Amino acid sequence: MTATLLTTKRVEKPWGRHHLWPGFADPASDGAPVGEVWFEAPGDAAPDLLIKYLFTSEKLSVQVHPDDEAARAAGYPRGKDEAWVILAAEPDSTIALGTLAPVEVNALRAAALDGSIVELLDWKPVKAGDYFYSPAGTVHAIGAGITLVEVQQNVDLTYRLYDYGRPRELHLDAGVAVSQAEPFVAQAAPGEVAPERSILAEGPKFVLERWAAGEHHVSLPVDVPGWLVPLAGHGVADDVPWQAGQCLMLRDQARIDVAAGGDVLFAYPGSNRI
Repeated sequence: MTATLLTTKRVEKPWGRHHLWPGFADPASDGAPVGEVWFEAPGDAAPDLLIKYLFTSEKLSVQVHPDDEAARAAGYPRGKDEAWVILAAEPDSTIALGTLAPVEVNALRAAALDGSIVELLDWKPVKAGDYFYSPAGTVHAIGAGITLVEVQQNVDLTYRLYDYGRPRELHLDAGVAVSQAEPFVAQAAPGEVAPERSILAEGPKFVLERWAAGEHHVSLPVDVPGWLVPLAGHGVADDVPWQAGQCLMLRDQARIDVAAGGDVLFAYPGSNRI
């Protein structure tokens, strides 16, 4: 079978919510808030990419991820580039990407310790439809009131620099060491490939596309999977039906039919378009 529905893993977070998003059951009102839903491959598979939904009611920690070299030196299989597609955002919602000006290492550490790092960040207003590719080393923070899909290299590795007084571990030495504390330069939009297909992000670690309704065909290299992320509507991938709130892993050659009104993301590892 070339299309496989992935299982979901709900992750409780202090900044999460009790009201999630269509396609996801809300947690109990007296239970812990859910901040993330991960889509996991079957068995012990550890593919290159991981797809998540994030639901925020508070600001996430100020954080940074290492690149492949630094992550492997720390004993992890890979670093973490990531991309975000904003599905919904409250009017005053923001995401911090990079710093307003270059910040020297010692100054970054001191700012993380006293909390002034928040004022050094470049907080950008966001709205539904926005998307960002955040390379490893980018100091960043996701704000409150946002629902988004995150595509990332598949590693659970985050260095927290500041966490607004929450009782969670910080990673100042490791985080400062891998931080590129400088203004963020957004990737130029690759643009439209076809009327029903556009490239949102084309980074060194993965490519992220957005598809409209219609018939789509993919031909993936051997041992290179792709991820289909339905944001709205329903359809079929080969013989596997899908709907919004699910995620499928595709392999080899696949035909994907997106019904009228459908809206899907398609992600795959590597820097070359498929």
